[in-house]
Amino acid sequence: MAAGCGAGSCCCCCCCGERESHTPEELTILGETEEEDDEILPRKDYESLDYDRCINEPFLEVLDSLDNRNGRRYEAVKWVMVFAIGVCTGMPVAAGSGIPEIKCYLNGVKVPGIVRLRTLVCKALGVLFSVAGGLFVGKEGPMIHSGAVVGAGLPQFQSISLKKIQFNFPYFRSDRDKRDFVSAGAAAGVAAAFGAPIGGTLFSLEEGSSFWNQGLTWKVLFCSMSATFTLNFFRSGIQFGSWGSFQLPGLLNFGEFKCSESDKKCHLWTAVDLGFFILMGILGGLLGATFNCINKRLAKYRMRNVLPKPKLVRVLESLLVCLTTTLVVFVASMVLGECRPLSSANHGDNSSLGQQDSSSDEVNSSIKAFFCPNNTYNDMATLFFNPQESAILQLFHQEGTFSPVTLSLFFLLYFLLSCWTYGISVPSGLFVPSLLCGAAFGRLVANLLKSYIGLDHIYSGTFALIGAAAFLGGVVRMTISLTVILIESTNEITYGLPIMITLMVAKWTGDFFNKGIYDIYVNLRGVPLLEWETKAEMDKLRASDIMEPNLMYVYPHTRIQSLVSILRTTVHHAFPVVTENRAYEKEFMKWDQLISNNIKFKKSSILTRASEQRKRSQSMKSYPSSELRNVCDDHIATEEPPETEDMLQQMLERRYTPYPNLYPDQSPSEEWTMEERFRPLTFHGLILRSQLVTLLVRGICYSENQSSTSQPRLSYSELAEDYPRYPDIHDLDLTLLNPRMIVDITPYMNPSPFTVSPNTHVSQVFNLFRTMGLRHLPVVNAVGEIVGVITRHNLTHEFLQARLRQHYQTI
Repeated sequence: MAAGCGAGSCCCCCCCGERESHTPEELTILGETEEEDDEILPRKDYESLDYDRCINEPFLEVLDSLDNRNGRRYEAVKWVMVFAIGVCTGMPVAAGSGIPEIKCYLNGVKVPGIVRLRTLVCKALGVLFSVAGGLFVGKEGPMIHSGAVVGAGLPQFQSISLKKIQFNFPYFRSDRDKRDFVSAGAAAGVAAAFGAPIGGTLFSLEEGSSFWNQGLTWKVLFCSMSATFTLNFFRSGIQFGSWGSFQLPGLLNFGEFKCSESDKKCHLWTAVDLGFFILMGILGGLLGATFNCINKRLAKYRMRNVLPKPKLVRVLESLLVCLTTTLVVFVASMVLGECRPLSSANHGDNSSLGQQDSSSDEVNSSIKAFFCPNNTYNDMATLFFNPQESAILQLFHQEGTFSPVTLSLFFLLYFLLSCWTYGISVPSGLFVPSLLCGAAFGRLVANLLKSYIGLDHIYSGTFALIGAAAFLGGVVRMTISLTVILIESTNEITYGLPIMITLMVAKWTGDFFNKGIYDIYVNLRGVPLLEWETKAEMDKLRASDIMEPNLMYVYPHTRIQSLVSILRTTVHHAFPVVTENRAYEKEFMKWDQLISNNIKFKKSSILTRASEQRKRSQSMKSYPSSELRNVCDDHIATEEPPETEDMLQQMLERRYTPYPNLYPDQSPSEEWTMEERFRPLTFHGLILRSQLVTLLVRGICYSENQSSTSQPRLSYSELAEDYPRYPDIHDLDLTLLNPRMIVDITPYMNPSPFTVSPNTHVSQVFNLFRTMGLRHLPVVNAVGEIVGVITRHNLTHEFLQARLRQHYQTI
């Protein structure tokens, strides 16, 4: 039967393929693997978001009701919601993790449960305890997820977890609006974490959102600004008691980078240092690729041996990691730490931490003695026993505090423990651990250059910052947004060029070996993420090569019995609305009223030059020319069938009867040829599963002896009332429905979805699908007949590779 039109269906099943002929890429798409090492979650668990507007009759009625005053009111409500998201995200208690999942959501994939209130509460509490427990995790990264959850839930004014929270708020009830608010919330999370509103806006643009416009840019930037200043307002008031002073812009503060006034030869960086920064970018890319490789192997091991086990096993693993971390930190500080005189910690490149100057007593408050004699401190304990943010400030701004041996051992231990920690069943962020690990790497490079090459003029804080950027860039492979985030966090625009060069080199180096850490987890989960573009070789394929030709379709007027049968026997999320191209249709209009309604709709929806000219002429109170009238009459006369008894008998045979889907009890005959099975279908639009189920639940239908105009009408708010949890067809009480009643689908379908020609190159199909945020892309030939459907799964890298391999085999 038909293959799926929905993202949740297995669109890769082929009508003429056998099990043994599947390539490894196709087995991956089907959720099956030949090797245990490549185990992933099945892709059928994920659905796509529909960013394209369904411009049906209820939607047009809403547009007609929106005059200038109501339109401005609707836009004002949207801006208020954006501001509210920014304010709520700016509260530091709302924390969580899940950047790979949010990246998938912004890319157009619906990950189950990722923006639920329950998810936010669990991860908010979990990240508090995991950070307080001393695990090598960050709380800044999870802020991105917390902002996305707030953005998804706040404009809905309802909650699935708390069913009593239910307000009659009809706005923003679509995937398009929800995805825009999630983009704003994710950007607000970045802004609140780093005090970087512009970096947060670029993060949403770079890391996920496939569809972007100027209006969305303004809203996301406004939301990020609101989050930054809300967090600043509360943190400044709570910590300093000066409400409204705005002294602490973000959760992570890198402090002020400046040379000591006594050192006239000191510069933050010079042109000569760029060569060292490039080398550090290469090393950072190699270290990041190593980190990702090890963590990927650990993740695969957990998927095979930990996740399938009872939840107690996950808890025990987390306890083991916590216990090991505690022992390593304590033993390393006791055995490997070096007792250094306090005088070496009192002289720094920078006399200020945060946004204001600090006295030497405040600077020394983060230095740990840890069983060292008086007037000395333990350099290893100073890094391990301080909060990660304080340790980063020590590496950025304290000169002569740490020996090269201590930095090397700290980097190695922190590298291994943070790699082991990321991925366990606790909320965890990766930004701050990567920054701390990279800062130790940068300070080590600076110490070596000073000790062995004699470059005493270099500023150690700059090298620590570049090392942090190199390692973080090598792990996450972000460039534009990460550059701006680091510049805004340091409040030093002169660092723009070295940070950008370092991140680009680190990304290029790391990409030579593997993907970024977030992309690795996306692939392990089997999420059909769409990259920015396809490879050039994919243009050897066309839309007809990757589309699914086996279609399950519905007619403009369909019996309830047929709709229920189609919805219960398939998992597709959308269905083409079609009519059939058959000769002698006029005779069938006399025999069956239902078929007559479908044929009338097809004839009324076909636009010809003659009918268009007739309509325009009549609108001008004139008549078409006699020549045109004669042409039209001749055209109609040629369609008259020869009314012979043999022809009528041939028409009434079941194998030639049009609209077989109207009779679900009559399955296609095995005697049918390929042409009869894949009969020509004129495409009229798309109807979603959720819309069909809503029509059935609300009893939108008419009887066969009535006109379709007697069918009740649903408004746009009624059609979207159950969003995003639409009723399931299997929960429908069939005793309340008359199976012989007819449903007129035409007012609720999308009559003008994006379509492509069968000859369209894959790169054009890919760009249209990703840029416009589509969920289904019908393939329509030159005469308006649908020949297939393309979904997200047909555009994944694995699927395209499999199709390209088949293309080479057929040449």
